[in-house]
Amino acid sequence: MKVSIGYKIESGPWGGGNRFVSDLKKALELKSHKVVFDLVGSDIDIILIINPRYRRNPNVTFGAGKILNYLIFRNPKAVVVHRINECDERKNTRGMNFKLRTINYLADHTVFIASWLMKLNVWRSESPHSVLLNGADQEIFFPFEGGGWDKKKPLRLVTHHWGGNRLKGFDVYELIDKLLDDSEWSAKIDFTYIGNLPEGYKFKNVNHIKPLNGKELADHIRENDVYLTASINEPAGFHHIEGACCGLPLLYRNSGALPEYCEGFGIEFDGASDIKEKLNIMMSNYDGLRKKMSKYPNTTNNRTPEFVKLFELLYSKKKQISVKRKLWRNPFILIINKFL
Repeated sequence: MKVSIGYKIESGPWGGGNRFVSDLKKALELKSHKVVFDLVGSDIDIILIINPRYRRNPNVTFGAGKILNYLIFRNPKAVVVHRINECDERKNTRGMNFKLRTINYLADHTVFIASWLMKLNVWRSESPHSVLLNGADQEIFFPFEGGGWDKKKPLRLVTHHWGGNRLKGFDVYELIDKLLDDSEWSAKIDFTYIGNLPEGYKFKNVNHIKPLNGKELADHIRENDVYLTASINEPAGFHHIEGACCGLPLLYRNSGALPEYCEGFGIEFDGASDIKEKLNIMMSNYDGLRKKMSKYPNTTNNRTPEFVKLFELLYSKKKQISVKRKLWRNPFILIINKFL
């Protein structure tokens, strides 16, 4: 089976989509499948759409127009899979949902990285679809043996984000920064933020570390006790998964996909209004939650094979799928696709 992924892998610190593509490539090649990142050959079996921003994102190697041309003129039997991992709600943008919905017209199968995304206007609801969760590489993100909060020192919180958008949870992170002005709270907690900040923003009391990647990132996460994520409308992300795989109980916001990924492995909060209360609850329940983290299921060993199995299933049915395809159903959408 030959798979073309429309995303170029970057080395060093990058976003969650980059980690997903890297892990998927590795998993496919372990099963002797070929992986390419273009539409050059006429023998591609599966085309995976990762990001609709072909003209704005240098990592995206082909867009809807090239896929459409490939299906019509070179290989109509290739199966198109669209992985939806974005939305306008995530960063308060305009146009992303429209682009996702438009490019989804080409999809033979849609994959959501969280059930929450299915509720948004980002796809054709009649399309065959699956929900396949993200997983972190447990060879890198694993817990220290015997680690955990000893209750003699402040509870060490950590989070990490590649993107510096304020909706990543800065209402909560700012509140914690202010809490640390209070000697009572500075004796109880410590907070480290790894990653990019909003332009011009600086913390006063929070430890800030520039973006890290791989083992260096994992080592820094493991130095802490609790993983905090206050992200709003998170499509799924990798940050909290990596924290959980490092053995840290999760303090997570009731928003977007976070409950689906975090429930049962931490304490949920609503926002700045109740974060202080939930911090105290976390301290009271820490030991029990820490013991549960070894059972956290979202690892590459558990999740990436699900993608490979889906591709293999679609490959076995690609003749039937191509016959049922209706590319000409909506000429307006067809024209738009040529420019995306």
